[in-house]
Amino acid sequence: MSNPTSSHDAARAAATQPGGSVDHKAPGQESLAPQQTRIMGRASYFLAWFGGCVSIGTFAMGSSVVGTLNLVQATLAIAIGCFVIGIALALNGAAGYKYGIPFMVQARSAFGFTGTRLPGLVRAVPAVVWYGFQSWIGAGALNMVSTTLFGFDNLVFYFITFQLLQIALSVMGFQGIKWLENIGSAFILASLMYMFYATVQRYGDELSTSLLTMEGSWGMPFWGATMLFLGIYSTMMLNVSDYAREHRRGTGAGLLTTIYAMSILPCTLFMGLIGYMVSEATGTADPIQVFTNAVDNTPLLMATLLFIAFAQVTTNVLNNVVPPTYVLMDVFKIKFKIATVIVGLLAFATFPWKLVQPDSADGLQLFVQTYSAFLGPIFAILVVDYFLIRRRTLDLDKLYNETGPYRGVNPAALIATATGIIAALSFSSISWYASLIPAGITYYLLMKNWAPCQRFCQ
Repeated sequence: MSNPTSSHDAARAAATQPGGSVDHKAPGQESLAPQQTRIMGRASYFLAWFGGCVSIGTFAMGSSVVGTLNLVQATLAIAIGCFVIGIALALNGAAGYKYGIPFMVQARSAFGFTGTRLPGLVRAVPAVVWYGFQSWIGAGALNMVSTTLFGFDNLVFYFITFQLLQIALSVMGFQGIKWLENIGSAFILASLMYMFYATVQRYGDELSTSLLTMEGSWGMPFWGATMLFLGIYSTMMLNVSDYAREHRRGTGAGLLTTIYAMSILPCTLFMGLIGYMVSEATGTADPIQVFTNAVDNTPLLMATLLFIAFAQVTTNVLNNVVPPTYVLMDVFKIKFKIATVIVGLLAFATFPWKLVQPDSADGLQLFVQTYSAFLGPIFAILVVDYFLIRRRTLDLDKLYNETGPYRGVNPAALIATATGIIAALSFSSISWYASLIPAGITYYLLMKNWAPCQRFCQ
């Protein structure tokens, strides 16, 4: 391979020493350069995903399938969704894990330097919306604690304060993310188990007669539900390389799939079923109101609410800050810390208070189905590009050379994305699934047979 300073971008050249070694990065000094100093072992990586997947959105997805699936069907739908997620993360994260490159660099071989703005934007928008939504939920939990203990009720104050806290944590980079997720995992698991127990104790009699005896559906509504639960994480399936590049080498594909699936399953299962059961019993999808009513013991209620707030921090910092931050770094050439602050400020503009209304579950369901229709085709293109077109071999010089063969836009990727989106929107309830084959086949055929794409195949 040639000297990196001859063809790699400024970020890689700055990170690489004359002898080819890479500096250890300090917290907050993230870059798009190939990652050589990896800070997460298997246990740490597992705990990072475990702590980062406590999404209140899962609660809302559980609420949205009430009346469609019975309890057994809902449980299986969540489990199937999680195992599909595990396979998808292992597949699309393979390039980042092997070469240490982030998602925005990985996408250059398929979309081109300019074309990566499309997958970057498609990934960033849902992240910012979830960031705002989950911050509002966390602020609501803190406000309820404050109102109960001190009589101070000011949700706007706590929302602004909570968001500023998350911005401060985000600028620490992956070193801070690692410790935040690892330390918080035990608290998260214990709290989820208690919340599940409290739900069954409070609403068990009302639930037993309705959720177990209803017929439900094993057809399209069931598979649509599996897509809803994986759809929450379809954003992470796209930019999994951002995280995989931090995992130390030596873990095989099978073990990686297991790590992903088993780290996501417990939290998703608990949160999805809690949302499903309490919505059936109470008719509300707001977790703050649900647990205020479900827990009679004030200290336990405070612990539960603090868990909800803490869970939003661990999820936002890992899943909703890093992806749009890297997009801003790539498109606008700005530093990591500045980009994280901008992302945090953008979350204010998502009007999250509109997403926690009593009927918000249906709106969030539509939101997940819609953005999954755009994320699925891009996922398929990246996987086909790496495994079938590149045969798992990437040329890093070309990936960091803006005037090389990956310059501009790859028309094959754009056409394949559009094809996948059309297919997905035609089957909106399973949009992510429906988009994969049309997008993947279209991309492969164009790359193999269409002249304007041949320079991307070199």
